[in-house]
Parts: sequence; structure tokens; C-alpha cells
Amino acid sequence: MRELLIADDHRMIRKGLIVTCQTEFGLKVIDEASSCSEIMAALKRKRYTHAIFDMVLTDGTTLEILPNIRTLYPELKILILSMQPYGMYRASLERYGIRQFVSKAAPERETLRQLQNFLYNDTDPVRRDAMDGSVLDRLTPREVEVLHYLLAGKGSNEIAETLNMKQNTISTFKRRIFEKSKTKSVLELKEWVSINQDIFS
Repeated sequence: MRELLIADDHRMIRKGLIVTCQTEFGLKVIDEASSCSEIMAALKRKRYTHAIFDMVLTDGTTLEILPNIRTLYPELKILILSMQPYGMYRASLERYGIRQFVSKAAPERETLRQLQNFLYNDTDPVRRDAMDGSVLDRLTPREVEVLHYLLAGKGSNEIAETLNMKQNTISTFKRRIFEKSKTKSVLELKEWVSINQDIFS
């Protein structure tokens, strides 16, 4: 039996997904969460077969908990449903065996098709719409997390506090991001992202 966990920080989106999965796909067991901590608590209570996660939740990003999830629940099938740009996270997600990503902006028919495939097909199609070999593929998952917060306008202190890391560690990650993107500041980094929108879409 398929047992699904849905995590999104917007209640209406969670409820919409639950109704869709119940009416369109006949799922009976569906639970919900709004944060990374609620995801981990739910996974400890029950053994799910499938999970649909937003990328950004109320207390952090999904990337922060994926290492623990994969260690504790290696068989859990995960789909990311997010407004975040797929290209930015593709390489990091694939490191954790996550091969399905659906944009919240996708047409309803496409979303339903992807959900059908996710819930009932044994194979996970790999999206190839982001350029292989891009600089993003060379970023580590932690560097992608720091990049996300830098682009959101957060400073080193705030990022360190959010990720529960030392500020000098964040500075090291920033330096590596600048080196790999060949930029020298957050302003240049944002300009680089703007110029290279094709690999972030």
C-alpha cells in the first residue's frame, strides 16, 4: 500500500495535493508537514513509501535534511514540488537519488502526469533540461544551500545561524562559490545568475 507524506509551508497547497492524490490516484494514507522538523518527526512515526517535498520550508531547506533521510529511509521515493529553479538544485538532488522535480508553475495536466508516474511507475525519469557539466553541477549540496541564502539576501551571520554552522565555515563556502562562478561579490553573483538563467530554470 502506498503511504504518502506531503510537506509544504503553505496549508492550501498541502490540502490541494491531498485532495488530488485522493481523488485522482485513490491514495488512502496521506499525512502532511510544514517544516523540516515535522518531516523528520513524521518519518520516525511511520514508514512511508512516497514523499512530496517543497524545497523551502518554514525552518530551512529540504537539502538540509536529505542526508539524514537517505541514511534512515533509503527506500523512500521523493518528488520535489517547488517554485525554486530546478537547475540550481539538480546535481545536489541527484546525489540523493531524487530524480523527479515538478515546478509549481507547471500546467495541471503535466503535474498530474508527473504525479502519476511518481506514484505508480517503478522507474524515475531524469530531467535533462538543465545543462550537464554546468558550474552548478560542481557545487556541493552545502554550497547550494549557502548559494540559496545568498541569493535571498541573507548575510553570513544570518546564514550561519540558519544552518547552525560557524561563520568562518560559511565564509569558506562563499569563497568556493565565488571561485566556481568566477565572481567576487554577492552583487556579481546575482548578476551571474541573471545572465545564466538558462541553467537555473
